[in-house]
Amino acid sequence: MQGTVAGYSLRYWLTLITGLLECLLFAGLVFGHASLVFVLKKEEYFGWLCVDTNSTMDSKDCSGQDEQFSLVFTVASFLNNFLTLLNGYIFDHCGTRMTRLLAIALFSGGTLLVALSSPEFSHLLYPALSLLAVGGVLLLITNMQVGNLFPAHRSTIITFYNGAFDSSSAVLLIVKILYEQGISLHTSFIFLTVCSSIHVARTFLLMPKTHIPYTLPENYTYGTNCGKGNTDTVEETEIKECPPTQESPETENTSLAPEGRTEAQNTEKVQSFGSCVKSRFFIFHLVWLSIMQLRHYFFIGTLNSMLNRLADGDSNLVSQYTNAFAITQLCGILCAPWNGLIMDRHKKKPLAPGEADLRSSYLSLLLTALQCLLFSVCTSIAFLPLQYFTFVLQVLNRSFLYGGNAAFLSIAFPACHFGKLYGLVMAVSAGVSVLQYPLVSVVREYPFYVDIGLIFLTLLAFIHPTNVFIHCRKQARLRKEHPETRARL
Repeated sequence: MQGTVAGYSLRYWLTLITGLLECLLFAGLVFGHASLVFVLKKEEYFGWLCVDTNSTMDSKDCSGQDEQFSLVFTVASFLNNFLTLLNGYIFDHCGTRMTRLLAIALFSGGTLLVALSSPEFSHLLYPALSLLAVGGVLLLITNMQVGNLFPAHRSTIITFYNGAFDSSSAVLLIVKILYEQGISLHTSFIFLTVCSSIHVARTFLLMPKTHIPYTLPENYTYGTNCGKGNTDTVEETEIKECPPTQESPETENTSLAPEGRTEAQNTEKVQSFGSCVKSRFFIFHLVWLSIMQLRHYFFIGTLNSMLNRLADGDSNLVSQYTNAFAITQLCGILCAPWNGLIMDRHKKKPLAPGEADLRSSYLSLLLTALQCLLFSVCTSIAFLPLQYFTFVLQVLNRSFLYGGNAAFLSIAFPACHFGKLYGLVMAVSAGVSVLQYPLVSVVREYPFYVDIGLIFLTLLAFIHPTNVFIHCRKQARLRKEHPETRARL
């Protein structure tokens, strides 16, 4: 029996480590777009859009080429968020294995299209990067449930995976360095395509067929066991769907309470998907995410123009600060787990079911909003050296934002709705982020007023942690006044 338990533990750790590597090396590949563009320009993709200027024969205006590369990334990043709604639905209803096979097919199709593309077929980059984005986020969604294998560190693992996703832009930086050493872009992407066989093997060996339940049953296992052809008995302990539920006016008061119990105990009180979406927790969480994501997208989109303005057009200074910003983005995997540690800090205390997660989550939500406010203030100050600190705050806040988003949704709502809720919140926030485009035209004339407006907008993000805090205080007061309810909560 002891050997069996040790086998379970080994499989859990192998799943955790390989999942982390998968997110770090593949899932967020599309966000290394800046490094990829360097190579694509060398290869003269969209090169026909560069035109000779009137000043000298050697000088060319490539603004049309830059716009095409920007549009390729805009389409891919929008689909990365917007289609998460569909992806979440697929994950909830089709299970892990089918979702991962779809993700691998999309991701492999994207890498193969880049490998087969050429300057003559530059427009292949549109479907290629879009497939990379959608396939990559699907891999992330299926991996975040791995946190359920380690209940005491669940939020830490979820945020760690999101940090790895953010840092995976480094892979295309490696592709760029290899290109400068003589290895072609096509060779690198053929290699990435072949690596998809590793994802397939991991899907069958180290991932469940349906979902990893929370709370985890005793001696829970999954995947294919050596020497056993039938895995159905292994999967019997998994919870495959939400029990039947009905909408009720009491839904919101119990929306956060059932997290620490098994599905059997929650059969009568588990929320429907509709009641989750209509709850205050979801609506305020959506506002919290949308505002801060808009702030980050707007900052990235106007970074070059801001640096040119603060550096008085000094190209060397702009290049120096741009490189500093790119390097800080690689630190996302180091920053994200800090948020998870904050959210897991009450796990080992003798609290009521679900209370540990809630008491930790409002501090995490508050810190994330506070970081974004400080980041927005620093951005609005026209002092170039201060932007080094702004870059640090930006990557720290971005890591807290996306890791905290996934962790809170897994805490606040039933696990069987996680994929749909995660997809919905990302899709709606993607629509809100489109507001960055009209803001770009306004900031050219009134940069200070736009920054001040975004600072005040960021203040709205504090509504969410305040609401969760009030809910926790109310639940704690009820338990003190009615101790007999502790057994039922």
